[in-house]
Amino acid sequence: MGERDKPEVLVVGAGHNGLVAACYLARAGLKVQVLERNPHIGGAAVSRKLYGEFTYSNCSYVCSLLRPEIMRALELPRYGLQIIPYDGGCTMMRDGGHLALYDNHDALRREIARHSKRDAEAYDRYARDVIRQCKFIKPLLMREPPDPTSFRPRDIRELLYLGGHFQRLGEQRMYDTLRFWTMSAADFLDEYFESEIVKAHMAGSAIIGTALGPRSPGTAYVLLHHYMGDIDDTVGAWGFARGGMGAVTRALAASLQASGGTIRTDAGVERILVRNGRSVGVALANGEEIHARLVLSNMDVKRTFLETVDSDDLPEDFVRQVRNFKIRGSSGKLNIALDGLPTFPAIPLGSPSTRGDMHVTDTIEMMERAYDDWKEGTWSRAPYIDMLIPTQIDPTMAPDGKHYMSVFVQYCPYQLASGPWDATKRKAFGDTVIDTIARHSPDFKSLILHAEVRTPWDLENEVGLTEGNIFQGELTFDQLLFNRPIPGYAQYRTPLRGLYLCGSSTHPGGGVMGAPGANAARAVLRDLRMEAA
Repeated sequence: MGERDKPEVLVVGAGHNGLVAACYLARAGLKVQVLERNPHIGGAAVSRKLYGEFTYSNCSYVCSLLRPEIMRALELPRYGLQIIPYDGGCTMMRDGGHLALYDNHDALRREIARHSKRDAEAYDRYARDVIRQCKFIKPLLMREPPDPTSFRPRDIRELLYLGGHFQRLGEQRMYDTLRFWTMSAADFLDEYFESEIVKAHMAGSAIIGTALGPRSPGTAYVLLHHYMGDIDDTVGAWGFARGGMGAVTRALAASLQASGGTIRTDAGVERILVRNGRSVGVALANGEEIHARLVLSNMDVKRTFLETVDSDDLPEDFVRQVRNFKIRGSSGKLNIALDGLPTFPAIPLGSPSTRGDMHVTDTIEMMERAYDDWKEGTWSRAPYIDMLIPTQIDPTMAPDGKHYMSVFVQYCPYQLASGPWDATKRKAFGDTVIDTIARHSPDFKSLILHAEVRTPWDLENEVGLTEGNIFQGELTFDQLLFNRPIPGYAQYRTPLRGLYLCGSSTHPGGGVMGAPGANAARAVLRDLRMEAA
C-alpha cells in the first residue's frame, strides 16, 4: 500500500455503528478503512441466505431505533434502505384467547376494553407518560454525555444543558422520571393496568435482550429504550427493513464507499498496536500490520480492552472496571423457513395483528419463571418469544408461497449449568421453542423446512458479541449516560490517545440505532479540530 493510499482512520468491525462512524468521518474528508473479520459485513444487522432462496435476518430482526437524522445525513434511502411499518402485534393466551394491538387508536382501545374497560381508559395515560419519557431522553441520544467530575468548559455546558432539560419537566415529572429510571417494569405497569394479559404484552419490551426479569429494578428503562425509535415521525413504531436487516448495513456500506471509504472483509483484528500511550494501528490475525493515525473500535468494551489491547498499556483501575462491566448473555434466536403461512386459531383469520410481533407469554409471572430458569443455568422451559413473519409484508425474503419466521427468545444462558453448548443441547433448546409455538399453531411443525438455532454462545463466536449480549452491556442505570461504559471514559475516548470506542457499549446503548457511531465520529472530529488549532 502506497503512502497516499494509507488510511488515516481504521474502524474495527463492520457492524452498523462502525459503518455509521466511518461514513461520518469519510464525509469529513478523512481516509477511512473498515476492517471486518467475517467474509460479510453487517455484524448483528445482517441478511444471509442459509437455506435455498430464503433470506434470514440472522440476529437483529426489526428496525425502529435507527435515528432518522442519521438516515437523512447519510442518505440511506438513496442507497436502497426502505423501512416498512408493521400493522400491530398480539399475545396469544393459554386458554385460547388473545390480545391484539393495532396501529388504529380506536381499534386498540376497543381491543383492550375486551379484557378490561379500566385498562382501556388507562392506556392513554400510560402512552402519554411513556411518550413524555421518550421526549425527555431522545434529545440526549445524539449528544456526548458530560463528565460530571470535569471542569472543562464543554462538560460544564453539557451538565447545564442536562440540568436545564431535566428542570423543564417540572417538579412532579422530575420525581416521576427518577422513579421510572430505577423501577421494575412490573411495578411500573401495575400503576396503570389490572389485566394480566395487557401487562404481559407491554412487559415484553422490558426484558428483550437483557439478563433481568420483569420484576428486576431498572427494567422500566429497558421498556422505554424500545420505544425511543420512530418511523415516518411515528414515535415507538416498528418495521421491517426490506430485504432483511442486512439492508441497513448494505446501505451504510454504499454510503461509505460513495464518500471514498473502503471496507476489508476477512480481516480480523488480533491486536490494537500501542506505542508510548497512543494507538498506532492494528495487527491482523494473518500477521499483517496496518498503521493509522486513529483507531475506532466497534467491538464491545470487554473485547476491545481485555482481548485486543495489552493490559500493560492500560491503567490497572480501568482494566478492573472493564472486567466489572455487566455483559451477560440471555437471548437466543431461531430463523425458520416455512412451506406456507401457519395458522393461529386464537387470532381471527386475516387480523393485521399477525403482521407484527406475536407472543405467547400471557402473564408477568410466566416471564419471571422463565427468568428463574436462566438463573439456574438452563434455557426457559416456557420461554418468552417474540416471533414475526416479515414475508407477509416483504415477499423478497422467501420464494413465492413460502414464508420466513424470525423468533427471538428469552431466556437462554451463555453458560449452561450442565456444561458447554453442543449440537444436542442446541437442538433441545430449539425444540423447546418450536414446541412452545406449536401449542398455539397446530400446523406449524408440518410447515418447517429448515431452522437455524442460535444461542448466546453462537452469537459471541459468529458475530463477536461478548456472551451474545445484543446491547453490548446491560442497560441498567449504573451503566447509562456518563457511566457507560466506564465513569470517566463515557465520551467515546479511552485511556489510549488515538483510540476511540464507537459501539453499543457506549452511550446511548444497544439496538440498531447508530447513535454511538455518530457520536463517536463527532468526538473524533472535535479532537482533530483542537489538535489543528
